[in-house]
Amino acid sequence: MDHSPAFRFRRLLNWFPLGMTYAALYMGRYNLTVAQGALGTLISKVSFGEIFALGAVVYGLAFVINGPLTDRWGGRRAMLVAAAGAADANLSMGFAVWHALLGGLGKQALLTTLAVLYGLNMYFQSFGAVAIVKVNAHWFHLQERGKFSGIFGIMIASGIFLAFDLNERLLRMLKGTGAGGIDPNWHVFIIPGCILAALCLFEFIFLRNQPSDAGLPDFDTGDASSGEDGPPPAPFQLMKRILTHPVLLTIALVEFCTGVLRNGVMHWFRIYAKEQLAVHSGNPRAWDFALSNWGLLLMVAGIIGGMSAGYVSDLFFQSRRAPAAFFLYSLLTACCGAMAFSLHSAWPLVVLVFLISVAVIGTHGLLSGTATMDFGGRRAAATAVGVIDGFVYLGTGLQSYALGWITTKDWGWWPLFLLPWGVLGTLLLTRIWHARPGKGGH
Repeated sequence: MDHSPAFRFRRLLNWFPLGMTYAALYMGRYNLTVAQGALGTLISKVSFGEIFALGAVVYGLAFVINGPLTDRWGGRRAMLVAAAGAADANLSMGFAVWHALLGGLGKQALLTTLAVLYGLNMYFQSFGAVAIVKVNAHWFHLQERGKFSGIFGIMIASGIFLAFDLNERLLRMLKGTGAGGIDPNWHVFIIPGCILAALCLFEFIFLRNQPSDAGLPDFDTGDASSGEDGPPPAPFQLMKRILTHPVLLTIALVEFCTGVLRNGVMHWFRIYAKEQLAVHSGNPRAWDFALSNWGLLLMVAGIIGGMSAGYVSDLFFQSRRAPAAFFLYSLLTACCGAMAFSLHSAWPLVVLVFLISVAVIGTHGLLSGTATMDFGGRRAAATAVGVIDGFVYLGTGLQSYALGWITTKDWGWWPLFLLPWGVLGTLLLTRIWHARPGKGGH
C-alpha cells in the first residue's frame, strides 16, 4: 500500500501507544502468576489454578457482550474502558494483598477477594483484545496485515516480558523494604495499575478509531467488509455472521487449543522450574537462568514467532493465514511430545518450551489478531476477535484448572496433557488451508 508519510506517521502515533497499553494489560493480567511464587503458602498451586481459571472463563464469556459492544462503540472507547477498569482492579488487588500481609485479612478471605477482583480485572481486560483489532482494522489493508500480525506478536511478547521479568525484578528490588522488614509483594499489582491509569490518559488524548477521525481519508481495506457502508449491523446479526462462518468457527476451535497450549507452558514451566530449583534437581544454573529471564525468553519467542508467521503468510501464501499457522502448530506438537522425555533435563526442556512459545505466540497473533480482521471485516472485527479470543480463554480456563490438580499429583502428566491439543490444532488447520476473505466474508 502506497500510504503518504503523514498517514504513516499518524498511524504510528495511533498503534504504538495502543500496543503499549495492550502490553500493560498483560502486565496486569499475568502478575497473578508472579504473585503465586512470591506469596508462597498464601496461594497454593491449586488455588492459583482455580483463581486463574475463573478469570479466564470470565474473560472468555465476556466477549459475547464486549465484542458487539465494541463494534458499536468503536475501539477507542473500548480501550479506555479496558485500561481504566483493569487499573482499578489491580490497585484493589494490591490493597487486598497489603491488608493480608499486614495481618488484617485471613488466607481464605484473601483468596476469595482475589478471585472476585481477578474476575473483574479479566472482564475489563477483555475489552482490550477486541479494541486493538477493531481500531487497527481501519488502519491496515488486508495485504499489510501479515506485518501487523508481527506487530501484534511483539505487543503480546513485550507484555509477557513486563508481566514476568519486570514484575519479578521489582519484587526482588523491594524485598524486605515493607513495614517491619516484610516483603511488599502488593507492588506486583499496584505498579501495573498505576501504569495502566497513566496510559489510559495518554490514549484519551491520541487514540482515534479510524483515519477520518484524525483528519485523514479513510480507504477500502480489502477485507470481508469491503464495499459495505451504512450503520453497523445489530449485535444479533454480527454474532450470527460469526457463528455461521465456517472458517471463523474452525479458527475458534484451533484457538481453543492455543489457549490450552500457550498458558499450559507459559505459566506452568515457571512453577515447575522453581520447584526443581528448590529440590536441587537437574542443572540449577539452567533453572535459575530460565526463572530469571522467563519473560525475556517469551518476548524473544513472541517476536520471532509473530514476525515470521506474519511475513510468511503475506509473502509465500498470498495473505492466507492457515498454512503459516499449520507449520507452527506442527513444530509445537513435536516439541510437546519431546517434553515427555526431557522433564529432568533442564537445558533441553528450556529449549523445547522456548520453541513451543515461538510457535504458539506466532499462531495466536496470526489467527486472533489478523485472521479475525480478514474474515470479520472492519464492521465485525471486534465481534470476530471476541469469539476467537473467547475460545482461547475457555481453553486457558480448562488447562488452568486441570493442571493445578495434575501437577500437584505428578508433573509427568503435564506434557501428556498438552500433546493431544497440539495434534488437534494441527489437523484443524488443514481444513482451512486455502481460506481467504472475500466479499461477504467467505
